[in-house]
Formats: sequence, structure tokens, C-alpha cells
Amino acid sequence: MTSFKDAKACVRAHYAALSKATPETVESVLADVMPEEGIWRGFHPFNDQTGPKAVAQAFWTPFLRAMSRVQRREDIFFAGTNLIEGHEGEWVVSMGHLMGLFDAPFLGIAPTGKITMLRYAEFNKVLDGQIVDTAFYCDILHLMAQAGVYPLPPQTGAQLVQPGPMTHDGLLYDDADPATGAKTLERIEAMMNSISRANSLETPPTPQEELAMDWHDDMLWWGPTGIGATYTIDRYIEQHQRPFRTQTRDRTFHGHLCRIAEGNYGAFFGRPNLSITPVGGYLGMVASNIPAEMRVIDVYRRDGDKLAENWIFIDMLHFLKMQGLDVLERMEQLAV
Repeated sequence: MTSFKDAKACVRAHYAALSKATPETVESVLADVMPEEGIWRGFHPFNDQTGPKAVAQAFWTPFLRAMSRVQRREDIFFAGTNLIEGHEGEWVVSMGHLMGLFDAPFLGIAPTGKITMLRYAEFNKVLDGQIVDTAFYCDILHLMAQAGVYPLPPQTGAQLVQPGPMTHDGLLYDDADPATGAKTLERIEAMMNSISRANSLETPPTPQEELAMDWHDDMLWWGPTGIGATYTIDRYIEQHQRPFRTQTRDRTFHGHLCRIAEGNYGAFFGRPNLSITPVGGYLGMVASNIPAEMRVIDVYRRDGDKLAENWIFIDMLHFLKMQGLDVLERMEQLAV
């Protein structure tokens, strides 16, 4: 039986060191665990970085200068073996919020002096005691909304600080039964196949029938800011699935770089996961008719034989920028 004890300990020790880092020391904290050739994949405007110096300059130093007294409020933590070609190995997933006092400008966003919660999900590949590959996806639109500068029309779902699992059992610091994780991964992949099968059939099942194969009726879909959170199959269809399927076209899946599960939890990410062409109405925007990528992380909780909760992170700023709308640049121009 594969044990993820060492990989988990590596990531937890790194997080403990980060909790004590300052803008001046964070590069050395990163260098303790990340090699010079280490890969870091962030959302726009951080994007792809290589090595600890670049990662510190792109994200951690500006973030720690802006946010005082940062705490990691972790809701989910687990590990697994990734079998996707080119990215095999042991990966550790962490999800929650980075909480701090917003005391200085960040990305051109004016500080509030108040508690601010940055939603995040992170994948770390651990090899020989080092973190060699990272995907750090965070919800910048949610941060903007908390600061009072939300840039889009009203979203279809609910906007809120999202809680962790209803069962409060998402921190798998000890290894779980491999058979349980295998069952979770099997259900996640069955759900993906259900979507593909529905799209390929001449007479597809109804949305309710499609979702009921893999989801509990009281499913919780914790969507990204811009779309929002929804509850129950019917409201998910109304508040996310129907707008997404009717207001976009040319939806193309590009695959994942990592897909793992442990216990009742599983997750995947892609770079990008898919591309779509907005035809009007999606995110409250006019039609661009320009294909755009979606960089996505999905984190799942299984309950019994079906999925119960899903937390989603989408790089909305990158998606909009590919259509000609640079949200951060426009905010800066309006502030002048």
C-alpha cells in the first residue's frame, strides 16, 4: 500500500514555514522546498513561474505586503498518486482560504483594513522531499468583491465566503483506505463520462436525469465568483448548467494534468481544462464570439455512491482577458 505520509509532511512543513514568512524572507522559505527548475502555475496575473525567486516576486511578496497577519484556513487536505502521462507521481491537495487584514494595495485593489478571505486550491507534486510542481488557483474576483470593486454584472448563483465540507472531515493528515479513494476517483470519472455521453447522444437524457446518475439531489456546487454557488440539482441547472450550455458554444475539453483522490475526496486541474466561445449572456456579458480558455480546479466530496459537494476555481481574469477585457487594467484606468 502506497503511503503519502512523507509527501503530506513535506507540504505541511512548507505551509508552517510560510505562515511565519515576511515579504523579505518568503523567497528563502520557498527556496527551502522548491528547486530552481520548480514549476508554479497561477491564475492571471501571476500565470506560469519557474523557481522560488520568480514565484516570490509574482505572488507571495506582493500578497504579504498587502495582507497583514495571514492565516491559512484549510478545509481540505489529501494526497494521491497521479497517473496522467507526463505528470505522474505523488501530489498533495490543499483547499481553503488565506485570511488576512487587507492593509495595503494588492493588484491595484485599494485596501479595506478589514478581514479579507482569498479562496485558494493548491496541488503540489512532491518528489524526493521537494515540491517540484505546483498549481495555485485563487479566486481574485472574490477578493475584489470583498473590497467593493466587483467588476461584472450580477451573477446567477450566490456570492459568499464558502465553507468547507458539511461533514467537517476533509483534513486527511493521515492516510486513508486506498479502496475508499479508488471508489471516489471512479465516481468522479463516471461523472465526467456522463457529461461526454450526454453530449454525444442524438436524444440525450434530461439535465435532471444526467445529473442524478452521479449526484445527490441536495448537491452543493460551490462555484467561483462570477457564477456563484448553487444548491440542489434543480437550482444547479437553473443557475449554472443552463446558462453555461446555452450562452456558450464550441465547448472543447483539453484534459487534466492531475486527477487524484483519497478517502471521500478527489480533485483535478487542467491548464486549460477547456475552451468555450461566449455567444451572449454568459457572466452577464455581451457576446464576444472569441474562443477563450478556462483554467479550472475542481475539488469533490463523495457521500456513499454519489457526489455531494464540489468546489470550483476558474481563472475568470484570464478567461475575460482572452476576450479583450483586462479587468485589472480597466480598474486601474478608472481609478486615475
